[in-house]
Amino acid sequence: MHRFLPLAAALLLTACFAVLLTFSAWFAVGLVMFAALSLLGIYDVFQTHHTLWRNFPILARIRWIMEELRPFFRAYMVESEMEGRPFNHEQRAMVYRRAKDVTSVEPFGSQLEIDRPPYEWLSHSVAAQTPATSDPRVIVGSDSCAKPYSASVYNISAMSFGALSARAIEALNRGAAMGGFYHDTGEGGVSDYHRAGNGDLVWEIGSAYFGCRTKDGRFDPEKFAETARSDQVKMIEIKLSQGAKPGHGGVLPGAKVTAEIAAARGIEIGQTCISPPAHSAFSTPLEMMEFVARLRELSGGKPVGLKFCVGNRWEVLAMCKAALETGIAPDFMVVDGAEGGTGAAPVEFLDHVGSPLRQGLVLTRNALVGTGLKGRVRLAASGKQISAFQIAASMALGADWVNSARGFMFSLGCIQAKHCHDNTCPTGITTTNKGRQRGLVIPDKAERVCQFQKNTVHALMEVVGAAGCQHPSELTPRHIMHRVTEDIAEPGHRAYKLLEDDCLISDPSGTHLAREWSLAQSHSFEPAR
Repeated sequence: MHRFLPLAAALLLTACFAVLLTFSAWFAVGLVMFAALSLLGIYDVFQTHHTLWRNFPILARIRWIMEELRPFFRAYMVESEMEGRPFNHEQRAMVYRRAKDVTSVEPFGSQLEIDRPPYEWLSHSVAAQTPATSDPRVIVGSDSCAKPYSASVYNISAMSFGALSARAIEALNRGAAMGGFYHDTGEGGVSDYHRAGNGDLVWEIGSAYFGCRTKDGRFDPEKFAETARSDQVKMIEIKLSQGAKPGHGGVLPGAKVTAEIAAARGIEIGQTCISPPAHSAFSTPLEMMEFVARLRELSGGKPVGLKFCVGNRWEVLAMCKAALETGIAPDFMVVDGAEGGTGAAPVEFLDHVGSPLRQGLVLTRNALVGTGLKGRVRLAASGKQISAFQIAASMALGADWVNSARGFMFSLGCIQAKHCHDNTCPTGITTTNKGRQRGLVIPDKAERVCQFQKNTVHALMEVVGAAGCQHPSELTPRHIMHRVTEDIAEPGHRAYKLLEDDCLISDPSGTHLAREWSLAQSHSFEPAR
């Protein structure tokens, strides 16, 4: 019966303080406290939902409290610098320091296991340089674009209003405006908080067509044109899938659809809204290219691109075949790695569905280079890209620029509490709770967003200069060394089997993608039989 001792002690002390109350009113504090514990213990004994509470009244509550506090204790008292998932302490600290504009140098050598795969490093040059620019740009937009866009090499990846709080969205956009980089809206539409900072926007269009949908959830060209022609919207991004849950779709419960979210998404207040797994505006690669051309025209000639997490490899090749056949190509492709994670998702999708960024980036790079489309289609990478080396490595392997979501969340003050999905984010970033949002001061956080991007790009240019280059676009796969085993390291073009220009057109059978190329069809995403 020792398990009932805490309850018995609470009842006894309640009785004692009730007696002592006759001698002094000060004993009322103890009476209230132990009476509350007694009532809690009695409730635990008779409730039927929690076995431990029922068997160990009051005492089992300690386990519940420790379970709640465990992530915080582990992060701040147990984990080493290199532990912690999905971002370790050293990575988070680096972002915090750069956001605060303080030094991010480390003493006493690397903590990485540099003699074990898959460690990578950049080959520096004896003829190292000091790049002439501190703000490298990339021109996005083919000849068919009337309004090409000059993009920074490091931008804010897709995060929707609703998933992020109003203050977080506004702080991100104001930071983007201060730093001259773009802010991807996510599929939740263009809200007033995106517009508040007047920062450059990339409008993401998902399968639910939020912000440009009819009442039955199909694409509405008139609503699209109205928003797309805004001067603040610089590019359009068609989201095919996202790294956190590719091919899953989603449900926005009606209880979360406030007046502001309804206005941004173009839905009814309180209406549960479903994002289907696939688009209804197109169903084949050929139709996809025609949709790209249609959005480019409706937007007034702005760049239109595709965002996806790589799944079936022949589907990426099918897009390239459709672009060659129609003569219509997207202006850019954004490859989202399966390690992406700002959106809550089933654990199976987080852990085992979709290609990691590096494999997806290399496959898409090979598809574009092998079909001769790389000169027309810009390529971007998104997924855990927060350091200068990660950005440089992605650009060396084919990316023209890099986007980050969680990196910029850290710059806002995110502590990786992992409460993004339950509306209890302690930093006010991923919650609609006004009281918790109060702690996020927009001018201060906007400055940190700007400083994080500026300092990261500065670090990138130092790495680029060390490689003997003036611009990140000059980095090549040969600049990246990849440890295959403890004794063998290969340059990037060998480690990742990178294809040469036009080889999928001239000699597909001579490539390692021969089988996927034969399966790819321009008129269907299904594999050829």
